Amino acid sequence: MATRRASRRTHAVPHYHVELADRHAHRFQVTLTLPEPAAAQRLSLPVWIPGSYLVREFARHLSGLEARQDGRPCPLRALDKCSWQVDCAGAAGGPLQLRWQVYAFDRSVRTAWLDAQRGFFNGSSLLLRCEGFADGEHRLTLGALPAGWEVATGLPGSHRAGWTAPDYEALIDHPFELGPFWRGRFEAGGVPHEFVVAGAPPGFDGERLLADTRRICEAQLHFWHGSERPGFDRYVFMLAATDDGYGGLEHRNSTALICGRRDLPRRAAAEAAAAPPSDGYVTLLGLISHEYFHTWNVKRLRPAEFARYDLSRENPTELLWFFEGFTSYYDDLFLRRCGLIDEARYLELLARTLNQVLGSPGRLRHPVAAASFDAWIKYYRPDENSANATVSYYTKGALVALALDLTLRLGGRGTLDEVMQRLWTQACARGEAAGAAPGQGGPIDEAHIAAALREVGRRDFAAELAAWVHGTEELPLQGLLEAMGLRWSRKPPTLAQRLGARSKDGPGGPVLEAVMNGGVAEAAGLAAGDELLALDGWRLAKIDDLLLYGAFDPAGSRALPLLVSRDRRVLTLALPPGPGAAEGAVALAAQPKAGAAERRRREAWLGDAPR
Repeated sequence: MATRRASRRTHAVPHYHVELADRHAHRFQVTLTLPEPAAAQRLSLPVWIPGSYLVREFARHLSGLEARQDGRPCPLRALDKCSWQVDCAGAAGGPLQLRWQVYAFDRSVRTAWLDAQRGFFNGSSLLLRCEGFADGEHRLTLGALPAGWEVATGLPGSHRAGWTAPDYEALIDHPFELGPFWRGRFEAGGVPHEFVVAGAPPGFDGERLLADTRRICEAQLHFWHGSERPGFDRYVFMLAATDDGYGGLEHRNSTALICGRRDLPRRAAAEAAAAPPSDGYVTLLGLISHEYFHTWNVKRLRPAEFARYDLSRENPTELLWFFEGFTSYYDDLFLRRCGLIDEARYLELLARTLNQVLGSPGRLRHPVAAASFDAWIKYYRPDENSANATVSYYTKGALVALALDLTLRLGGRGTLDEVMQRLWTQACARGEAAGAAPGQGGPIDEAHIAAALREVGRRDFAAELAAWVHGTEELPLQGLLEAMGLRWSRKPPTLAQRLGARSKDGPGGPVLEAVMNGGVAEAAGLAAGDELLALDGWRLAKIDDLLLYGAFDPAGSRALPLLVSRDRRVLTLALPPGPGAAEGAVALAAQPKAGAAERRRREAWLGDAPR
């Protein structure tokens, strides 16, 4: 009986009709028509969106939910914070129609936005899930759009005919961009790609963005598939350019991106066009590379815990160091391999990642596997103690990838590229054996990663995984990088590094935002939120005034009185004398005297990955 009911409901397709109810009030309206409902039909809205590991409670923006069957209201009650039950006459009573509105005023890539200039939504924040129907086909249509507005999405269909998804999970994994945006197209690996940009300023160089993105896509398609076609037949980049923004979220054949308008490439004279790309544009290209790499590494190769999402609660996994961290390693590496940046620029980006990790005392306390598991309560909820308490699985994971890659290369028995490709090939084979479509990957766990490392490197990497992923040992990166013909040096420490604190300018003087464990500021008794008023009798206006008035003087022999305001109380603390023992930031550069072997290894590492 249960099987027959599921089969019948395969043809009872939920139909969502999304309208721009009020652009000035930032409200979408959704009408859901549900054929053959259950007598006690349950519905729910996700509390998080895959790719962003925080319970965001999307239901808080939903209002006015009502249900009708055959024109008559149906009793509707909330079961918990994100689910409801409608009591109706069941399938015999005809289609059930539900209607609700969603407030959409979040510029991020995670939820929804609507105003007079632009619309955007992820289905996870707009579209209710219907119990008993989630594994069958779903249909979506859009109401009338303002003159000049267009639609972009990776979901098959059109504004005229509507869009169809094979199931609910696929439906909400295809965001929609609405508005009068710029649109461009290119082909990579035989696959059509589309790029839309909302909010681009005059002078935006769309052709350069398309050409550079195409190079990234071609390189990554070759990395994963060689000369074979990928398991998707089109891809869409959706970029919103704002005054000051950054972020991206991956989907199965699209990505939603945000950047600052100043980071977009601009049309320029020939001599200016030949200049190296700006820092902002390199950051944007790195974001594009990162999200495109996720098409495989997290969307198709998934943590075993994500084999089937539970969107009503947290889905913790210890593997974000691999899925986010390794993606963060490859994003900038592909910019180098594509020739979009030179070696010196790549080493600057790599040094930045190194310094972010080395500047976080939490790396010595919180293993990156545990940081992955705790993403739901720590990474997305940072506070003034986060740098002391945890480490980013993005940056530390990227350095674990670097350490493994260089260790493999120096061992002469393979590369991390081969490990990734082996994981992909094996996951696809397991998926196809279980009945999945070709080229769709599948779930993996740490045992699969360890096995791939062992097969490629022809030795066991359990000790490295235990120390670098499940432990807090420092990564041996200095020696590994020097073996690639690179020079590892230290810059003079900045004031923030000497002080062991991060600060901002306040209305009356510098205010501390965070105090690092083991630093001078902590030893002096300073705390986050302290306003620094005066040092040794001199009023402070900027944090740099500490140096002006004698802090960290190499000839200093006495502690200096530091006047601090904390919760409107004035305290006198003592700043220790002397220059302090803080280390400066790491700088990486090619070693001029590197031997031929080191140069060959570096060229192979930073060059195109063979397949």
